[in-house]
Amino acid sequence: MAKPGATGITRIIHATNYSMKGLSSAWRHEAAFRQVVFLNTGLLLVIIFMPFAMLVKMLLVFASFFSVIVELFNTGIEAAIDHTSTERHPLAKIAKDVGSAAQFLALLLLFVIWVMAFMNHYG
Repeated sequence: MAKPGATGITRIIHATNYSMKGLSSAWRHEAAFRQVVFLNTGLLLVIIFMPFAMLVKMLLVFASFFSVIVELFNTGIEAAIDHTSTERHPLAKIAKDVGSAAQFLALLLLFVIWVMAFMNHYG
């Protein structure tokens, strides 16, 4: 049975609106999100001027967006945990630490791909 609610283009418009609100909330309330966005904006500007092959540039752009997406998931996990309870709990700590680890790995991936791109081009 179909879920009640908007369908078609109306659903797409509503989903886009929710997405923009999510980005806006992350920007306003999460310093780590702003830092990742600033980092990746700078890297994306560098990509424009680097003489890398198009496939390398595509991989670098993907890695940049991936790190921003992981930060959004991490922010969502933290917000959901904080909403559930503000008291310290070992499972809440694990969830937050795992979200942080995911972002660490995404940024490490970004770094490794950049190093590989430079080594491939200049090495």
